[in-house]
Amino acid sequence: MWIHRCGPASVTGGCHDCYMSDAEGQQVDVEGDDEADTGAPETQPVESGLGPSEESEAKTAEAPTTDAAGKQVAAKKAPTKKASPRKSAARKKAAAKKAAAKRAAAKKAPPPKYPRHPVDAALRIPNAILIQNGGNPATREEAAAYLGYDAVSGAFQVEMSSGTKYGFLERLGDGTYGLSARARRALVPESDTDRVEALREAVLAAPDLGTVYNFYRGENLPDEQYFDNALTNRFSLPVDKLGEFKSIFRDSLRSAELLDESGERARLLDVGRDDAHKDAPSAKKLAPGMATPTVASGDSCFVMQPFVEPLGSYYEAVFKPGIEQAGLKAVRADDDIFATGKIIDQIWRGINEARVLVAELTTKNPNVFYELGIAHALKKPVVLIASNEDDVPFDLRHIRVIIYDVTDPFWGQKLIDKVADNIRAALSNPEEAVFNLAPPS
Repeated sequence: MWIHRCGPASVTGGCHDCYMSDAEGQQVDVEGDDEADTGAPETQPVESGLGPSEESEAKTAEAPTTDAAGKQVAAKKAPTKKASPRKSAARKKAAAKKAAAKRAAAKKAPPPKYPRHPVDAALRIPNAILIQNGGNPATREEAAAYLGYDAVSGAFQVEMSSGTKYGFLERLGDGTYGLSARARRALVPESDTDRVEALREAVLAAPDLGTVYNFYRGENLPDEQYFDNALTNRFSLPVDKLGEFKSIFRDSLRSAELLDESGERARLLDVGRDDAHKDAPSAKKLAPGMATPTVASGDSCFVMQPFVEPLGSYYEAVFKPGIEQAGLKAVRADDDIFATGKIIDQIWRGINEARVLVAELTTKNPNVFYELGIAHALKKPVVLIASNEDDVPFDLRHIRVIIYDVTDPFWGQKLIDKVADNIRAALSNPEEAVFNLAPPS
């Protein structure tokens, strides 16, 4: 747009004092000193983005006009140029395609397998059947009526599904639902431990909840970012359901007394396998949801630990059995394992040749941390172990750490099984047990 010095424009859109026409009829600026004439800096033209004919029309429409008395009146501004029909159609088509893709993705996503209620809340329907029907089997319609639901679909159906997934409700042959022995122990306990044991059984039996618990049992829960990554990548939980799952998971663990929140970080208590340990201390069962990793003959696991007692004895009693349970050969840097030679060369060779390593961090032994530094520099997967969280350096706490309790009468066998589980996990997904520096911000 050009700023006119003279005021009114001609009928044809030209300005008699500011412009003159060239040989082709195009308007050109008359030479002159703008600052001398106006006392203000020259205003430069602004690109309109319109073609020559469209810009001329816009100037004509925006130029001031005069009324019958000779006074200037503002003319209506030219309407904003609209996008061409072809571009508009293309935008609409792209938006429709994006919306269709989003709907298709939503349809492909399978419904969550985990119960949609915490374990305590899933006892509402069993409790209603117990109180209002004497604990006798009830139809879905009857159970819905007990709780004031108008229909057996929607919210009631989801709640009924939760009760079934926790093992509180059993579907009978005639289509009715009865209370399980687990539900009766939770609702009408006959001892101080009945209710808690029933809730623990329910959590362990629930899809996804039990799998995630078994994976982290005896460990601190990881930081939120790493926990979210594991839930989506390892356990295939939908991203949009992570918040709901974590809330249900934590609430259920609290009710079942499986979560210790007394420390700086929440820790999952390791329970539920004691009876198996009494009868079958050498059991080699894989943790739920864990695939069997490929292990070649001669693959080793290097153990980094203090030699002072009682920690020194853990190698033969705990670490070696756990490593062999995972299918690897246990190796340790002492005279019984290596031949003569420089100890540092032996340590380097043992660490470098190992598929995975185990580090006992209890007592913060400097030799152990030196060897751990070498392992991290070589990007080796390491299973971290400690008897208390204080012995775990702050900058390693985002990695999985097994915390064991020596006051537990079955701590040794539990630790053997846990070491084996975590070694298998490290073999299957080495990146989860490798120390990686956070990217610079």
